[in-house]
Amino acid sequence: MDVKSPYLHPEYETLSREELNKLQTERLQETINRCAKVPFYAQKFKEMGIKAEDIKSPADIRKLPFTTKQDLRDTYPFGLAAVPLTDCVRLHSSSGTTGNPTVILHTKNDLDEWANQVARNLWMVGLRPDDVFQNSSGYGMFTGGLGFQYGAERLGMLTVPAAAGNSLRQIKFIKDFGTTAIHAVPSYLTRLYEVMQEQGVDPRKDTKLRVFAIGAEPHSEEQRQRIENMFGVKAYNSFGMSEMCGPGVGFECQEQNGLHFWEDYYIVEIVNPETLEPVPDGEIGELVLTTLKREAMPLIRYRTRDLTRVLGRTCPCGRNHVRLDRMKGRSDDMMVLRGVNIFPIQIEKILMTFPELASNYLITLTTDNDNDNMTVEVELAEMFTDDYARLQSLTKSVTHALKDEILLTPIVKLVPKGTLPVSEGKAVRVVDKRKVYQ
Repeated sequence: MDVKSPYLHPEYETLSREELNKLQTERLQETINRCAKVPFYAQKFKEMGIKAEDIKSPADIRKLPFTTKQDLRDTYPFGLAAVPLTDCVRLHSSSGTTGNPTVILHTKNDLDEWANQVARNLWMVGLRPDDVFQNSSGYGMFTGGLGFQYGAERLGMLTVPAAAGNSLRQIKFIKDFGTTAIHAVPSYLTRLYEVMQEQGVDPRKDTKLRVFAIGAEPHSEEQRQRIENMFGVKAYNSFGMSEMCGPGVGFECQEQNGLHFWEDYYIVEIVNPETLEPVPDGEIGELVLTTLKREAMPLIRYRTRDLTRVLGRTCPCGRNHVRLDRMKGRSDDMMVLRGVNIFPIQIEKILMTFPELASNYLITLTTDNDNDNMTVEVELAEMFTDDYARLQSLTKSVTHALKDEILLTPIVKLVPKGTLPVSEGKAVRVVDKRKVYQ
Protein backbone atom coordinates (compact mmCIF):
# COMPACT_ATOMS: atom_id res chain seq x y z
CA MET A 1 0.00 0.00 0.00
CA ASP A 2 1.70 3.17 -1.28
CA VAL A 3 0.18 6.04 0.75
CA LYS A 4 1.53 8.57 -1.76
CA SER A 5 -0.26 6.96 -4.71
CA PRO A 6 -3.62 8.48 -5.73
CA TYR A 7 -4.83 4.94 -6.50
CA LEU A 8 -5.45 2.07 -4.10
CA HIS A 9 -5.88 -0.41 -6.98
CA PRO A 10 -3.93 1.17 -9.88
CA GLU A 11 -4.07 -2.08 -11.88
CA TYR A 12 -7.86 -1.61 -12.19
CA GLU A 13 -8.47 2.09 -11.61
CA THR A 14 -6.26 3.23 -14.51
CA LEU A 15 -7.35 0.69 -17.14
CA SER A 16 -7.92 2.08 -20.64
CA ARG A 17 -11.35 1.83 -22.23
CA GLU A 18 -10.10 -1.02 -24.42
CA GLU A 19 -8.75 -2.88 -21.38
CA LEU A 20 -11.98 -2.30 -19.46
CA ASN A 21 -14.04 -3.67 -22.36
CA LYS A 22 -11.90 -6.81 -22.48
CA LEU A 23 -12.14 -7.34 -18.71
CA GLN A 24 -15.91 -6.73 -18.71
CA THR A 25 -16.47 -9.23 -21.52
CA GLU A 26 -14.57 -11.94 -19.64
CA ARG A 27 -16.37 -11.27 -16.38
CA LEU A 28 -19.77 -11.00 -18.04
CA GLN A 29 -19.30 -14.44 -19.59
CA GLU A 30 -18.39 -15.81 -16.14
CA THR A 31 -21.48 -14.12 -14.68
CA ILE A 32 -23.77 -15.69 -17.30
CA ASN A 33 -22.35 -19.12 -16.45
CA ARG A 34 -23.03 -18.47 -12.76
CA CYS A 35 -26.57 -17.29 -13.50
CA ALA A 36 -27.24 -20.39 -15.59
CA LYS A 37 -27.31 -22.31 -12.27
CA VAL A 38 -30.27 -20.16 -11.12
CA PRO A 39 -33.64 -21.55 -12.32
CA PHE A 40 -35.01 -18.00 -12.85
CA TYR A 41 -32.19 -17.07 -15.22
CA ALA A 42 -31.83 -20.54 -16.74
CA GLN A 43 -35.43 -20.31 -17.94
CA LYS A 44 -34.89 -16.79 -19.31
CA PHE A 45 -31.72 -17.83 -21.15
CA LYS A 46 -33.50 -20.85 -22.61
CA GLU A 47 -36.41 -18.75 -23.84
CA MET A 48 -34.04 -16.20 -25.42
CA GLY A 49 -31.55 -18.79 -26.74
CA ILE A 50 -28.59 -17.20 -24.91
CA LYS A 51 -25.23 -18.76 -24.06
CA ALA A 52 -22.12 -17.19 -22.51
CA GLU A 53 -20.17 -17.56 -25.75
CA ASP A 54 -22.73 -15.31 -27.48
CA ILE A 55 -21.32 -12.37 -25.54
CA LYS A 56 -18.43 -10.92 -27.56
CA SER A 57 -18.35 -7.43 -26.01
CA PRO A 58 -20.08 -5.42 -23.25
CA ALA A 59 -22.46 -4.06 -25.91
CA ASP A 60 -23.89 -7.58 -26.28
CA ILE A 61 -25.46 -7.20 -22.87
CA ARG A 62 -28.55 -5.94 -24.70
CA LYS A 63 -29.17 -9.58 -25.65
CA LEU A 64 -29.76 -10.41 -21.98
CA PRO A 65 -33.00 -10.04 -19.96
CA PHE A 66 -33.70 -7.30 -17.41
CA THR A 67 -34.10 -8.06 -13.71
CA THR A 68 -36.47 -6.04 -11.53
CA LYS A 69 -37.11 -5.53 -7.84
CA GLN A 70 -40.35 -7.46 -8.35
CA ASP A 71 -38.32 -10.46 -9.57
CA LEU A 72 -36.41 -10.41 -6.28
CA ARG A 73 -39.65 -10.26 -4.34
CA ASP A 74 -41.25 -13.05 -6.39
CA THR A 75 -38.27 -15.34 -5.72
CA TYR A 76 -38.05 -14.38 -2.01
CA PRO A 77 -36.05 -15.33 -0.06
CA PHE A 78 -33.38 -17.42 -1.79
CA GLY A 79 -34.72 -18.11 -5.28
CA LEU A 80 -31.95 -16.14 -7.04
CA ALA A 81 -29.07 -17.79 -5.17
CA ALA A 82 -26.36 -19.07 -7.51
CA VAL A 83 -24.55 -21.04 -4.79
CA PRO A 84 -25.71 -23.34 -1.97
CA LEU A 85 -26.74 -21.52 1.19
CA THR A 86 -23.89 -23.29 2.97
CA ASP A 87 -21.50 -21.16 0.88
CA CYS A 88 -23.17 -17.92 2.04
CA VAL A 89 -22.06 -16.09 5.16
CA ARG A 90 -24.33 -13.03 5.20
CA LEU A 91 -27.61 -11.68 3.93
CA HIS A 92 -28.92 -8.15 3.79
CA SER A 93 -32.44 -7.00 3.18
CA SER A 94 -34.07 -3.86 1.82
CA SER A 95 -35.98 -1.46 4.00
CA GLY A 96 -39.27 -1.85 2.15
CA THR A 97 -42.36 -1.76 4.35
CA THR A 98 -44.88 -3.55 2.16
CA GLY A 99 -44.77 -7.03 0.67
CA ASN A 100 -41.69 -9.19 0.65
CA PRO A 101 -38.41 -7.34 1.10
CA THR A 102 -35.54 -7.86 -1.32
CA VAL A 103 -32.86 -10.17 0.05
CA ILE A 104 -29.24 -10.24 -1.10
CA LEU A 105 -26.88 -13.09 -0.22
CA HIS A 106 -23.09 -12.87 0.10
CA THR A 107 -20.23 -15.32 0.13
CA LYS A 108 -17.07 -14.47 2.06
CA ASN A 109 -15.43 -13.45 -1.21
CA ASP A 110 -18.39 -11.16 -2.00
CA LEU A 111 -17.85 -9.38 1.31
CA ASP A 112 -14.11 -9.09 0.66
CA GLU A 113 -14.71 -7.52 -2.74
CA TRP A 114 -17.30 -5.18 -1.26
CA ALA A 115 -14.78 -4.01 1.35
CA ASN A 116 -12.24 -3.46 -1.45
CA GLN A 117 -14.70 -1.29 -3.39
CA VAL A 118 -15.49 0.94 -0.41
CA ALA A 119 -11.80 1.18 0.53
CA ARG A 120 -10.98 2.24 -3.05
CA ASN A 121 -13.56 5.02 -2.82
CA LEU A 122 -12.30 6.33 0.51
CA TRP A 123 -8.70 6.28 -0.72
CA MET A 124 -9.78 8.16 -3.87
CA VAL A 125 -11.02 11.15 -1.81
CA GLY A 126 -7.73 11.39 0.05
CA LEU A 127 -8.26 9.25 3.15
CA ARG A 128 -5.31 7.22 4.42
CA PRO A 129 -4.59 4.75 7.25
CA ASP A 130 -3.78 7.56 9.70
CA ASP A 131 -7.30 9.05 9.39
CA VAL A 132 -10.08 8.48 11.94
CA PHE A 133 -13.35 7.47 10.27
CA GLN A 134 -16.66 7.93 12.09
CA ASN A 135 -19.50 5.95 10.58
CA SER A 136 -22.75 7.73 11.45
CA SER A 137 -24.97 5.35 9.56
CA GLY A 138 -27.40 2.61 10.52
CA TYR A 139 -26.11 -0.92 10.97
CA GLY A 140 -28.04 -4.19 10.92
CA MET A 141 -29.93 -5.09 7.75
CA PHE A 142 -29.17 -1.65 6.26
CA THR A 143 -26.02 -2.03 4.15
CA GLY A 144 -24.63 1.47 4.64
CA GLY A 145 -23.24 0.89 8.10
CA LEU A 146 -21.42 -2.38 7.59
CA GLY A 147 -20.29 -1.51 4.06
CA PHE A 148 -18.44 1.61 5.17
CA GLN A 149 -17.25 -0.09 8.36
CA TYR A 150 -15.46 -2.88 6.50
CA GLY A 151 -14.21 -0.57 3.76
CA ALA A 152 -12.70 1.85 6.26
CA GLU A 153 -11.09 -1.01 8.17
CA ARG A 154 -9.77 -2.51 4.93
CA LEU A 155 -8.09 0.81 4.18
CA GLY A 156 -6.54 0.69 7.65
CA MET A 157 -8.27 3.62 9.36
CA LEU A 158 -9.23 3.75 13.02
CA THR A 159 -12.97 3.27 12.59
CA VAL A 160 -15.70 4.48 14.95
CA PRO A 161 -19.03 2.58 14.54
CA ALA A 162 -21.06 5.45 15.97
CA ALA A 163 -24.28 4.44 14.11
CA ALA A 164 -27.05 6.93 13.40
CA GLY A 165 -28.46 9.57 15.71
CA ASN A 166 -27.54 10.68 19.26
CA SER A 167 -25.95 13.90 18.05
CA LEU A 168 -24.42 14.88 21.40
CA ARG A 169 -22.53 11.61 21.52
CA GLN A 170 -21.49 12.02 17.88
CA ILE A 171 -20.01 15.43 18.64
CA LYS A 172 -18.17 14.11 21.71
CA PHE A 173 -16.64 11.32 19.61
CA ILE A 174 -15.65 13.77 16.87
CA LYS A 175 -13.80 15.96 19.37
CA ASP A 176 -12.35 13.29 21.67
CA PHE A 177 -11.22 10.82 18.99
CA GLY A 178 -9.94 13.40 16.52
CA THR A 179 -12.36 12.26 13.80
CA THR A 180 -11.25 13.42 10.35
CA ALA A 181 -13.92 11.78 8.18
CA ILE A 182 -17.61 10.98 8.56
CA HIS A 183 -20.11 8.96 6.56
CA ALA A 184 -23.73 10.08 6.99
CA VAL A 185 -26.87 10.95 5.05
CA PRO A 186 -26.92 14.65 4.04
CA SER A 187 -30.05 15.51 6.02
CA TYR A 188 -28.43 14.20 9.21
CA LEU A 189 -25.29 16.30 8.71
CA THR A 190 -27.36 19.47 8.62
CA ARG A 191 -28.97 18.38 11.88
CA LEU A 192 -25.53 17.64 13.36
CA TYR A 193 -24.41 21.16 12.50
CA GLU A 194 -27.46 22.63 14.21
CA VAL A 195 -26.65 20.71 17.40
CA MET A 196 -23.01 21.86 17.18
CA GLN A 197 -24.24 25.44 17.04
CA GLU A 198 -26.47 24.87 20.07
CA GLN A 199 -23.47 23.43 21.96
CA GLY A 200 -21.14 26.25 20.97
CA VAL A 201 -18.94 23.92 18.87
CA ASP A 202 -17.26 25.41 15.79
CA PRO A 203 -16.43 22.50 13.43
CA ARG A 204 -13.71 24.59 11.74
CA LYS A 205 -11.87 25.36 14.98
CA ASP A 206 -12.90 22.64 17.44
CA THR A 207 -12.63 19.52 15.23
CA LYS A 208 -10.24 17.89 12.76
CA LEU A 209 -12.98 17.12 10.22
CA ARG A 210 -11.92 17.34 6.58
CA VAL A 211 -13.90 14.74 4.54
CA PHE A 212 -17.57 13.71 4.41
CA ALA A 213 -18.96 10.77 2.46
CA ILE A 214 -22.64 11.49 1.80
CA GLY A 215 -25.36 9.52 0.07
CA ALA A 216 -28.31 7.13 0.65
CA GLU A 217 -30.88 9.84 -0.15
CA PRO A 218 -31.30 12.12 -3.18
CA HIS A 219 -29.83 15.56 -2.60
CA SER A 220 -29.06 18.58 -4.69
CA GLU A 221 -25.72 20.20 -5.47
CA GLU A 222 -26.96 23.16 -3.42
CA GLN A 223 -27.45 20.88 -0.41
CA ARG A 224 -23.91 19.50 -0.79
CA GLN A 225 -22.45 23.02 -1.05
CA ARG A 226 -24.38 24.11 2.01
CA ILE A 227 -22.92 21.20 4.01
CA GLU A 228 -19.40 22.05 2.82
CA ASN A 229 -19.85 25.69 3.80
CA MET A 230 -21.27 24.79 7.22
CA PHE A 231 -18.42 22.52 8.27
CA GLY A 232 -15.54 23.76 6.12
CA VAL A 233 -14.97 20.25 4.71
CA LYS A 234 -15.21 18.53 1.34
CA ALA A 235 -18.36 16.42 0.95
CA TYR A 236 -18.17 13.65 -1.65
CA ASN A 237 -21.25 12.05 -3.15
CA SER A 238 -21.56 8.30 -3.04
CA PHE A 239 -23.94 5.77 -4.56
CA GLY A 240 -24.87 2.30 -3.49
CA MET A 241 -27.82 -0.01 -3.12
CA SER A 242 -28.38 -3.24 -1.27
CA GLU A 243 -29.04 -5.14 -4.51
CA MET A 244 -25.50 -4.25 -5.66
CA CYS A 245 -23.93 -5.13 -2.26
CA GLY A 246 -24.47 -1.67 -0.80
CA PRO A 247 -22.29 1.46 -0.73
CA GLY A 248 -19.23 1.51 -2.95
CA VAL A 249 -20.80 1.15 -6.39
CA GLY A 250 -20.07 4.75 -7.36
CA PHE A 251 -18.15 7.59 -5.74
CA GLU A 252 -16.82 11.03 -6.56
CA CYS A 253 -13.10 11.61 -6.89
CA GLN A 254 -11.45 14.82 -5.68
CA GLU A 255 -12.41 16.52 -8.94
CA GLN A 256 -16.09 16.34 -7.80
CA ASN A 257 -17.20 16.12 -11.43
CA GLY A 258 -19.49 13.11 -11.22
CA LEU A 259 -19.60 9.66 -9.67
CA HIS A 260 -17.08 7.10 -10.92
CA PHE A 261 -18.87 3.77 -11.32
CA TRP A 262 -16.41 0.89 -11.06
CA GLU A 263 -16.59 -0.92 -14.36
CA ASP A 264 -14.38 -3.77 -13.20
CA TYR A 265 -17.30 -4.66 -10.90
CA TYR A 266 -20.37 -3.51 -12.89
CA ILE A 267 -21.63 -2.92 -16.39
CA VAL A 268 -23.43 0.42 -16.47
CA GLU A 269 -26.34 1.19 -18.80
CA ILE A 270 -28.62 4.24 -19.03
CA VAL A 271 -31.96 3.41 -20.67
CA ASN A 272 -35.24 5.11 -21.39
CA PRO A 273 -37.48 3.85 -18.52
CA GLU A 274 -40.44 3.51 -20.92
CA THR A 275 -38.86 1.95 -24.02
CA LEU A 276 -35.88 0.34 -22.22
CA GLU A 277 -33.70 1.42 -25.14
CA PRO A 278 -30.28 3.00 -24.47
CA VAL A 279 -30.16 6.79 -24.35
CA PRO A 280 -27.24 8.90 -25.66
CA ASP A 281 -24.54 10.09 -23.24
CA GLY A 282 -25.70 13.26 -21.52
CA GLU A 283 -29.40 12.34 -21.66
CA ILE A 284 -31.21 11.45 -18.43
CA GLY A 285 -32.47 7.88 -18.16
CA GLU A 286 -32.77 4.95 -15.77
CA LEU A 287 -29.61 3.39 -14.38
CA VAL A 288 -29.30 -0.34 -15.11
CA LEU A 289 -26.50 -2.36 -13.47
CA THR A 290 -25.05 -5.82 -14.01
CA THR A 291 -22.77 -7.39 -11.39
CA LEU A 292 -19.49 -8.83 -12.66
CA LYS A 293 -17.85 -10.38 -9.59
CA ARG A 294 -20.78 -11.40 -7.41
CA GLU A 295 -20.74 -15.10 -6.46
CA ALA A 296 -23.77 -15.71 -4.26
CA MET A 297 -26.36 -13.69 -6.11
CA PRO A 298 -25.29 -12.21 -9.45
CA LEU A 299 -27.82 -9.87 -11.04
CA ILE A 300 -28.16 -9.18 -14.75
CA ARG A 301 -29.39 -5.84 -16.06
CA TYR A 302 -30.97 -4.82 -12.76
CA ARG A 303 -33.34 -1.88 -13.15
CA THR A 304 -32.44 0.44 -10.28
CA ARG A 305 -35.20 2.99 -10.99
CA ASP A 306 -32.62 5.70 -10.28
CA LEU A 307 -32.45 8.48 -12.85
CA THR A 308 -29.11 9.87 -13.97
CA ARG A 309 -26.94 10.52 -17.05
CA VAL A 310 -23.44 9.83 -18.35
CA LEU A 311 -21.13 12.83 -17.86
CA GLY A 312 -18.01 11.32 -19.40
CA ARG A 313 -15.66 8.35 -19.61
CA THR A 314 -12.37 10.09 -18.83
CA CYS A 315 -11.32 12.24 -15.89
CA PRO A 316 -8.37 14.47 -14.93
CA CYS A 317 -7.85 12.12 -11.96
CA GLY A 318 -6.61 9.47 -14.42
CA ARG A 319 -9.52 7.05 -14.00
CA ASN A 320 -11.43 6.02 -17.11
CA HIS A 321 -14.38 4.42 -15.35
CA VAL A 322 -17.65 6.02 -16.48
CA ARG A 323 -18.72 9.19 -14.66
CA LEU A 324 -22.42 9.58 -13.86
CA ASP A 325 -24.32 12.58 -12.62
CA ARG A 326 -25.79 12.60 -9.12
CA MET A 327 -29.09 10.72 -8.95
CA LYS A 328 -31.91 13.01 -10.04
CA GLY A 329 -34.45 10.99 -8.11
CA ARG A 330 -36.16 7.72 -8.89
CA SER A 331 -38.48 7.00 -11.75
CA ASP A 332 -40.92 5.51 -9.24
CA ASP A 333 -40.56 8.56 -6.89
CA MET A 334 -41.78 10.93 -9.53
CA MET A 335 -44.81 12.97 -8.52
CA VAL A 336 -47.45 13.60 -11.17
CA LEU A 337 -49.41 16.73 -10.29
CA ARG A 338 -51.98 18.07 -12.76
CA GLY A 339 -50.18 16.27 -15.55
CA VAL A 340 -46.76 17.69 -14.66
CA ASN A 341 -43.86 15.38 -13.71
CA ILE A 342 -42.05 16.64 -10.63
CA PHE A 343 -39.16 15.21 -8.60
CA PRO A 344 -38.49 16.17 -4.97
CA ILE A 345 -34.89 17.02 -5.85
CA GLN A 346 -36.16 19.89 -8.05
CA ILE A 347 -37.85 21.47 -5.05
CA GLU A 348 -34.84 20.99 -2.78
CA LYS A 349 -32.59 22.62 -5.37
CA ILE A 350 -34.66 25.81 -5.19
CA LEU A 351 -35.08 25.84 -1.40
CA MET A 352 -31.34 25.53 -0.84
CA THR A 353 -30.71 28.77 -2.76
CA PHE A 354 -32.39 30.79 0.02
CA PRO A 355 -30.01 31.39 2.97
CA GLU A 356 -32.99 32.29 5.17
CA LEU A 357 -34.22 28.66 4.93
CA ALA A 358 -32.94 25.63 6.83
CA SER A 359 -32.44 22.22 5.21
CA ASN A 360 -35.50 20.42 6.59
CA TYR A 361 -38.58 20.45 4.36
CA LEU A 362 -41.70 18.38 3.68
CA ILE A 363 -43.81 18.12 0.52
CA THR A 364 -47.46 17.15 1.05
CA LEU A 365 -49.80 16.27 -1.82
CA THR A 366 -53.55 16.60 -1.22
CA THR A 367 -56.81 16.59 -3.14
CA ASP A 368 -59.01 19.61 -2.38
CA ASN A 369 -62.31 20.15 -4.20
CA ASP A 370 -61.24 17.61 -6.81
CA ASN A 371 -57.99 19.50 -7.45
CA ASP A 372 -54.55 18.16 -6.61
CA ASN A 373 -52.41 20.57 -4.61
CA MET A 374 -48.86 20.66 -3.32
CA THR A 375 -47.87 22.17 0.00
CA VAL A 376 -44.19 22.78 0.70
CA GLU A 377 -43.31 23.29 4.37
CA VAL A 378 -39.79 24.43 5.05
CA GLU A 379 -38.07 25.43 8.27
CA LEU A 380 -36.56 28.87 8.76
CA ALA A 381 -32.83 29.05 9.44
CA GLU A 382 -33.43 31.69 12.07
CA MET A 383 -36.39 32.91 14.08
CA PHE A 384 -38.15 35.93 12.65
CA THR A 385 -41.70 34.66 12.68
CA ASP A 386 -42.86 37.87 14.33
CA ASP A 387 -41.74 39.91 11.34
CA TYR A 388 -44.82 39.49 9.18
CA ALA A 389 -43.67 41.66 6.30
CA ARG A 390 -40.37 39.79 6.01
CA LEU A 391 -42.14 36.42 6.18
CA GLN A 392 -44.63 37.46 3.53
CA SER A 393 -41.89 38.71 1.21
CA LEU A 394 -39.80 35.55 1.62
CA THR A 395 -42.82 33.30 1.10
CA LYS A 396 -43.64 35.13 -2.12
CA SER A 397 -40.03 34.84 -3.39
CA VAL A 398 -39.86 31.11 -2.63
CA THR A 399 -43.23 30.50 -4.27
CA HIS A 400 -42.19 32.33 -7.45
CA ALA A 401 -38.88 30.46 -7.65
CA LEU A 402 -40.62 27.09 -7.23
CA LYS A 403 -43.21 27.97 -9.86
CA ASP A 404 -40.45 28.81 -12.34
CA GLU A 405 -38.84 25.41 -11.68
CA ILE A 406 -41.85 23.04 -11.54
CA LEU A 407 -44.34 25.08 -13.63
CA LEU A 408 -46.99 24.88 -10.89
CA THR A 409 -47.74 27.16 -7.97
CA PRO A 410 -47.33 25.32 -4.65
CA ILE A 411 -48.58 26.45 -1.26
CA VAL A 412 -45.45 27.52 0.65
CA LYS A 413 -45.43 27.50 4.46
CA LEU A 414 -42.42 28.80 6.37
CA VAL A 415 -42.27 27.24 9.82
CA PRO A 416 -39.97 27.70 12.84
CA LYS A 417 -36.85 25.55 13.07
CA GLY A 418 -37.59 22.25 14.82
CA THR A 419 -41.21 22.11 13.63
CA LEU A 420 -40.86 19.31 11.07
CA PRO A 421 -39.99 15.71 11.99
CA VAL A 422 -36.32 14.73 11.85
CA SER A 423 -35.29 11.27 10.71
CA GLU A 424 -32.08 9.57 11.82
CA GLY A 425 -32.06 7.57 8.60
CA LYS A 426 -33.16 8.58 5.12
CA ALA A 427 -35.25 11.74 5.29
CA VAL A 428 -38.98 11.49 4.44
CA ARG A 429 -39.55 14.31 1.96
CA VAL A 430 -42.95 13.50 0.41
CA VAL A 431 -46.31 12.60 1.95
CA ASP A 432 -49.04 11.78 -0.60
CA LYS A 433 -52.52 12.17 0.86
CA ARG A 434 -54.38 12.38 -2.44
CA LYS A 435 -57.62 10.49 -2.86
CA VAL A 436 -56.76 9.41 -6.38
CA TYR A 437 -53.17 8.46 -7.17
CA GLN A 438 -51.98 9.34 -10.63
